[in-house]
Amino acid sequence: MTGAIYLVATPIGNLEDITLRGLRILKEADLIACEDTRQTRKLLEHYQIRKPLVSYHEHKEAERAEELVKRALAGEKIAVVSDAGMPGISDPGYRVVTKAVQRGVPVIPVPGPVAIEAAIAACGLPAESFHFGGFLPPKRSQRRKVLQTLGAETAALVFYEAPHRIVDTLEDVIETLGPRPVVVARELTKVHEEFLRGSAPVVLGELRSRLSVKGEITLIIGRGSEPSAAPAGGAGSIGQRVEELMREQALDHMAALKEAARERGLSKREAYRQWQKAKEEE
Repeated sequence: MTGAIYLVATPIGNLEDITLRGLRILKEADLIACEDTRQTRKLLEHYQIRKPLVSYHEHKEAERAEELVKRALAGEKIAVVSDAGMPGISDPGYRVVTKAVQRGVPVIPVPGPVAIEAAIAACGLPAESFHFGGFLPPKRSQRRKVLQTLGAETAALVFYEAPHRIVDTLEDVIETLGPRPVVVARELTKVHEEFLRGSAPVVLGELRSRLSVKGEITLIIGRGSEPSAAPAGGAGSIGQRVEELMREQALDHMAALKEAARERGLSKREAYRQWQKAKEEE
């Protein structure tokens, strides 16, 4: 009889978020393969689970995957975990799954917390459909190329991003996609959880004002639209954008007008004048 490979989702911050099934599988496993044994040991100690651990990170993934599959073929239950979230989603896991499938070893997902789901649920943007792109390339030229290829995408765009790159990434978003609505979800489920919402220029300005940005980040970029990218001035353009902001970000008229003025570099008085003029011409 063969064993199995269990892909166990682990907390993305709050240790209480692991499922009862996930805890049971970790307790029953013959071996736990972890992205970082030190990180996983914190979780196991919290729940008083004592099991042998072996490292399974991106630099050892190829050779370790073969070893894990052989042990599963010998009848062992192997639990694979990442530091946070679901193995295989922007974390090691793909290679062991591929080898297990090729060798006929059962692969059993044990679902649980995932950062993209938590961020999308609370972002406040229309995201009934979304494109998840994992981590954007660290080099600016490659990052902009990826963003440009997604310019016509009608779904929300979701990425993971490192804190030391988020400012540069938002600059690239503005340059390639325009002043779209964005949400920066930082330190999800942790003590310092934070959601920064607004147009890309506004959120960029907030992050630039900080001495540093820390924590794991999920970036959500709202849908593009013609009014968002339209230059200031044309009759009705402010009015259309205000209506968009009210609908997409649940803002009242004055807050939406203030946001539209910031996007176009207008004073609040001028934006209000254009808005009133557009309403009179309707």
